[in-house]
Amino acid sequence: MKIEFNFNGEKYAADLSNPLDISIPLREGESNPNCYWAEPPVFETIVSGDFIGSVSEGGPVNYQKISITPHGNGTHTECYGHISADGATINGTLKKFHFVSELVSIEPILMGDDSVITWESLEAKISNTNIEGLIVRSLPNSVGKLARRYSGTNPPYFDPKALKMLANRNFLHLMVDLPSVDREVDGGKLLAHRNFWNFPAATRGNATITELIFVPDSVPDGLYLVNLQIISLETDACPSKPLLFPMSKI
Repeated sequence: MKIEFNFNGEKYAADLSNPLDISIPLREGESNPNCYWAEPPVFETIVSGDFIGSVSEGGPVNYQKISITPHGNGTHTECYGHISADGATINGTLKKFHFVSELVSIEPILMGDDSVITWESLEAKISNTNIEGLIVRSLPNSVGKLARRYSGTNPPYFDPKALKMLANRNFLHLMVDLPSVDREVDGGKLLAHRNFWNFPAATRGNATITELIFVPDSVPDGLYLVNLQIISLETDACPSKPLLFPMSKI
């Protein structure tokens, strides 16, 4: 299925039958990315009396209970409810699921013991600011990100100024392949999160941050139509599935 749409006064086409999935599949056990000391996902077969929810074990259907930690187990999208006490949920705040985004590849800068993505690095790569989404692929990039154990490693993060500038330029959706936009241990400041959501001064309630994506090297930097899929959970964050569709001018 191909669609045509207008963007910045020009007409584009996208093929919806060929999405580029930049989410990380969530599996049972430890073959997933893990951060903030989260327990691995658990897929538990339901057993009740003579019933067993496993076809391979003789049951009529597969019937499981799944336990996950969205912020710690894999690709997830969060709203400002992550840092707010007002009960905001991702299901209640994300209402627009298609938007144009730019993919940029950035190598964090070494600052002491930290690797940091700065505003200057982003500004040098962003070619179009009249868009709603930004996808950041950190360098070096490897398939090791699909199951990396980040806890206690002080992974790369964003300079809070970078997210303040993105908010000032009206970027609404930020997608990154890091476990967090903030430093792993920052004393609870969460300044990058706060800056992106402009919280609490003038909270941008429709803005989202998606973490722990993976963008293969085969996907070039540039503009994409994004379909950001979430689960209808009334929580601050939930597992998500961002899909990219290459755009071509007509």
